[in-house]
Amino acid sequence: MPPVKHALLGASSAARWIACPPSARATESLPGETSKYAEEGTRAHEVCESALRYKLAKWEDGKPFDLLSDWAQQSMPTEMFNAANRYTSFIHDQWAGFPCRPSVFIEQEVDVSEWVPGGFGTCDCLLIGGGLLHIVDFKYGQGVPVSPVHNPQLMYYALGAYELFRDIDKETVDFLPNYDGTTTEPTLLPVTFPTILANNTLGIAVGMACNICSFNLAELCSTTVALMKDAKHDISTTMPAPDFVGGGQILYDEAQMRDIFENGRGSVKVRARYAAVPGENMIEITQIPPTTTVEAIMDKIAELVKAGKIKEISDMRDETDLNGLKLTLDLKRGVDAEKLMAKLFKATPLEDSFSCNFNILVSGQPRVMGVREILQEWTAFRMECVRRRTYYDLHGKEKRLHLLKGLAAILMDIDKAIHIIRTTEEETEVVPNLMIGFGIDEVQADYVAEIKLRHLNREYILKRTGEIEQLEADIADLNDILAKPARIRKIIMKELADVAKKYGQPRRSEILYDLPEEEGGAEEEAVPDYPVTVFFTREGYLKKIPPQSLRTAGAHKLKEGDEIVRQVETRNNVEALFFTDKQQVYKVRLAELEDGKVAQMGIYLPGRLGMDEGENILDMVITSDYSGHMLFFFAGGRCAKIPLSSYATKQNRRKLLKAYCDKEPLATMFFLPEETELAIRTSAGRMLLVGTAQIAAKTTRDSQGVAVVTLKKNQTIASVVPADTLELANPHRYRVRSLPATGALVRAEDEGEQMTML
Repeated sequence: MPPVKHALLGASSAARWIACPPSARATESLPGETSKYAEEGTRAHEVCESALRYKLAKWEDGKPFDLLSDWAQQSMPTEMFNAANRYTSFIHDQWAGFPCRPSVFIEQEVDVSEWVPGGFGTCDCLLIGGGLLHIVDFKYGQGVPVSPVHNPQLMYYALGAYELFRDIDKETVDFLPNYDGTTTEPTLLPVTFPTILANNTLGIAVGMACNICSFNLAELCSTTVALMKDAKHDISTTMPAPDFVGGGQILYDEAQMRDIFENGRGSVKVRARYAAVPGENMIEITQIPPTTTVEAIMDKIAELVKAGKIKEISDMRDETDLNGLKLTLDLKRGVDAEKLMAKLFKATPLEDSFSCNFNILVSGQPRVMGVREILQEWTAFRMECVRRRTYYDLHGKEKRLHLLKGLAAILMDIDKAIHIIRTTEEETEVVPNLMIGFGIDEVQADYVAEIKLRHLNREYILKRTGEIEQLEADIADLNDILAKPARIRKIIMKELADVAKKYGQPRRSEILYDLPEEEGGAEEEAVPDYPVTVFFTREGYLKKIPPQSLRTAGAHKLKEGDEIVRQVETRNNVEALFFTDKQQVYKVRLAELEDGKVAQMGIYLPGRLGMDEGENILDMVITSDYSGHMLFFFAGGRCAKIPLSSYATKQNRRKLLKAYCDKEPLATMFFLPEETELAIRTSAGRMLLVGTAQIAAKTTRDSQGVAVVTLKKNQTIASVVPADTLELANPHRYRVRSLPATGALVRAEDEGEQMTML
């Protein structure tokens, strides 16, 4: 799909801003307006895209070109139907006329930021093969003819396409004869990232099938880099799950995902994303699984309604427009949207599974490989591409240097060179005479002889020979690259980082870790049980250190500005809970984390746990039996006392949503292993001592709790600490018998006590 936001210096407006560059800024702030004609043109593009994708699959299977079916005409105006037929017919003619079977890219985004700052665009169709690049841009409308000759928009796309395929002319891949021997075609494309895992691929031929899901480009690049650095890298920490173009919500299954990563087989369960419109008695579905269509979903819902299995829906309609996909369900009065969607997920394609079968041709042989093996194979292929490209560049520079050295030889006596050429009677003797006169070889002499007479001057020769020093440095560098595989790996990693920066987009598919619990479950494997000390830092690093490593250790290695905020002596088989500022809790068994040392920085938890971007850990709780309570104090004076057992699940889930209430800012949180007395201080300088037994426990994790402190406007809870950590002159002054309470003003003799947030 094309990007939602257009580039400032975009392809479609290239003719305008090339002729008048300031016009780009002058029109930047103007509101984007549409019309029925523009909307009709957008619809025509969508129709042509869908038709071309459908037809292309048939052509590649060897089927002849045929017109769109009559049923398609019924869903669109006749003019649009005829335009789609002309468009697909034109593309077919170009496709069939290529000297070899071309690679076809539909709605291909291209980047031209190397030439135009922030520039990108989307080609309607791009064909490449046999040394030929063909760009097609579909135009729909009347009144203003558009010529392809010297068309700025097409030239803009051509620059981007060159950026995408530019290394293909540097002998980076092998070329083989095409089907009839009239030309050659590349066996593979020298892409700078693993494209096989960046796009959904579905196919079947000669009894073998493949079904490859797509992954997020930025995550894919970072994972490839991580595997190049460490072959044992845990892929799930950098690329937790697939990322489908249509979005949707992935129901995370760790076992299935690990099977996909390691073996290339498994199933990814995806459900639609929806929102209940407040006050409208309506559900809007905006993203659907990649295995279905809006039409299939509507047909299934209609079938269920007719059979009387679904009675809650009064109407449904497809409201997909320029803003994206939208399927609207009108509900009857009093219907619970959540319960209805739960029924629809079970009975319709709104929830479906993408079955993975990573069957890939490697050196002409089909192999089913996991993500790890695919990325390792691609890395080996890419290293060979970079090596061949480097050798190609080296050969070209050596050839250039050789010619320039011959040119430098005549610099000492230009008049002599002219004299030799002038006095030579036969043309065939010019080159041999120059070779004898200056002691140069035939290639150098031929190069000198071909120089125009007007260029045989000192200025021209000095300019050319000035390149010699730089060429010699470049050649030395290229030879060093060829001699050191580590440098080739660094080049690949840099290219991957550039691709992620240029083309990377946020995830479209949300990952749901908090899944409905299933009955039963496999027994947990026995894990080694031994004492450990856990250190947790403010920046989110964790160290799990056995006693033997701790005894002989020196000072902790920490990130600059970081500090240890929690130190717990525990055992290896317990669980750790990490509460974040996004009202989520991440769980992990300590046994799953490798033992560390004091001299190591530790495990970076946001990366290891797959936390959202910008999400920060607020506190860590370690438990073996989920006893005790969590106390969440909110700035407005309320406190939610939640049993820690509310966070225990039968499944081994890493992430739970709605860990605590998001209705009010959180002041602090406190793990309560047993009932105690807490000292609560407010921003108004008051303090109260509260027994935790006075606070009623709630069973719902995101409960707002009960009022504990009575506050005036703009007053908040400032800090909470255990009362036994304070040395108060008269603690009875601050104790309260009932809640909520205002507390007492802190006296001077108690003012010196340090009260810190937990």
